[in-house]
Amino acid sequence: MEIIFRPVVIEDYEGMFALWNSTEQSRRALNPVDDTREGIEKYLKRNPSTCFLASVPNREQGEKIVGVILTGHDGRRAIVHHLCVHPEYQRRGIAHLLVQKAEEALRAEGITKVFGLVFKDNDPANAFWEQEGYALRTNLNYRNKSLHDNVPQGD
Repeated sequence: MEIIFRPVVIEDYEGMFALWNSTEQSRRALNPVDDTREGIEKYLKRNPSTCFLASVPNREQGEKIVGVILTGHDGRRAIVHHLCVHPEYQRRGIAHLLVQKAEEALRAEGITKVFGLVFKDNDPANAFWEQEGYALRTNLNYRNKSLHDNVPQGD
């Protein structure tokens, strides 16, 4: 099976959104403001070279998006905001290659540290990130504050 990797562009939004909705864990991570087309367009303008997708040829659509990683940075530290591979294409190394591409792009921009957030109860994702060399930090508390009424505060 031929898998094509390339940078994400805003025209990929509908396919990415469909992909994110293909898994319960990814659906859980979406919010109704930041993950809209407008929110993702803003994100991609700030991070044009650190977000990638994986696709396979598709007769009807030209390509089918089967994986995506959105990674951005503030000039010193990076964060993986979304990593998702369609359930039918998991366990084929796609997620690993997406992480590799994002890390290479971040290194090229001078970034030396990257982190990601994973739901505690998402055992497969936690195991994946452990395999990728991402250490579990137990000495930190993650805190957030919603600045928009439609963005949930979180648990």
